[in-house]
Amino acid sequence: MIRKFITVITIICACCAASLLNATTIPAGTTLAVQTVSSISSQDPVGRSFAAKIDQDVAVKGTVLLKSGTKALGKIKSSRANPRKSEPLTLELTSISLNGHSVSVKTNSVQPGSPTRTARQARYGHTAGTLTVTPGTKMQFQLAAPLNL
Repeated sequence: MIRKFITVITIICACCAASLLNATTIPAGTTLAVQTVSSISSQDPVGRSFAAKIDQDVAVKGTVLLKSGTKALGKIKSSRANPRKSEPLTLELTSISLNGHSVSVKTNSVQPGSPTRTARQARYGHTAGTLTVTPGTKMQFQLAAPLNL
């Protein structure tokens, strides 16, 4: 009798665990709409972090897995900080904060805008001016890999 009871409890726990695992994965390709919290400049060095927050709830199968306002961090992937290797400002998300824990994410890269170019700069691949992304700027990143929460 005790053996049957333990078996039933084990099966119930396994089913619950399986359903929780399925419900806590956000698939690759899902769009994460964010809003910047910190200022970002095209003159900032590559690798510098920036703060953001999720701007819209992210739901999978009708269940909200990431709520609007969830903290996120990103980094500058390319910039104009090195004058010998001038590239457009490119950003990517690197982590999301959930229940006090940092969860790594892999997203596509986003170019938030482009400063003006002169004909000579366009010919040689350089840009003019400094692009500044102000706090509150909205951007959309797509998950490049599933996000397991």
